[in-house]
Amino acid sequence: MKNAALNYRHLYYFWVVAKEGSVTRAAERLDVAVQTISAQLALLEQAIGKALLAPQGRRLVLTEAGRVALGYADQIFLLGEQMQEVLAETDVGRTMRLAVGISDSLPKLIASRLLDAALKLPQKIKLICYEDDFESLLGNLSVHKLDVVLTDRPVPSGTTLRVFSHLLGESEISLFGLPEMAKRYRPKFPASLNGAPLLLPTRGNAIRGRLDHWFENHDVRPDVVGEFDDNALLNTFGRNGVGLFPAPSALAKDVREQFGAVPVGELAQVREQFYAISNERKIKHPAVEAILSAIHGKEFMR
Repeated sequence: MKNAALNYRHLYYFWVVAKEGSVTRAAERLDVAVQTISAQLALLEQAIGKALLAPQGRRLVLTEAGRVALGYADQIFLLGEQMQEVLAETDVGRTMRLAVGISDSLPKLIASRLLDAALKLPQKIKLICYEDDFESLLGNLSVHKLDVVLTDRPVPSGTTLRVFSHLLGESEISLFGLPEMAKRYRPKFPASLNGAPLLLPTRGNAIRGRLDHWFENHDVRPDVVGEFDDNALLNTFGRNGVGLFPAPSALAKDVREQFGAVPVGELAQVREQFYAISNERKIKHPAVEAILSAIHGKEFMR
């Protein structure tokens, strides 16, 4: 037998009850009678054919089916709120909203340069950036909470998520340090790196394995004084003179301006790649297309 069409008002009442933990508090929040909510919850459970909530003392708790339903309800009503925001913005000067997820391992200077192309569009852009780990960002992208994810790695093969990788570009990697430190370690590079204080990404970072391999191939053993999940924090410690740190060679000017650091030496054949991840095979958002156009036009490498 075919299931009846889902009543989204009933689902919304369930969502509020689940968030509030009781029908009484949900009724106060929604300004409706307790009996109204109870009746509509009963109709929802009848339509689904499963109990979604169960009493536990004075509270209502989710059943297993309720936890599954709540996950979908979260996505549905979050998207509804975002739709209202986008429509409201469209009425005021035709603002375009761009929700971007930025991987915590991606150099922030890279992210800034990539997004600069979108901000130069004639149409006004409202940029909303979220920083998180790679897996969490992909999950949010797959349910359309984000328009695009900027990261340093492609989507792993075999993923069940319908998201797609777009290579934006790549850059050689150099080691940077404050001028006095760079002056000390630049002569006889890379042999000078033996015992040199070094700040590196943690081993879960896409570039870390390539760095370790390079050190091994050149028979150098630096003193790794810090490892960081967050690239911005790594750069902050580098700016404070704690150690040498890796960054894309293409950003040497930006690294000097923002962190006061200069190149010590380039790690030949160690490259960092940059990707846009979308939930469509072809990127359709005008602001994201502007990012791709800038990359293809070589603006990124200037």
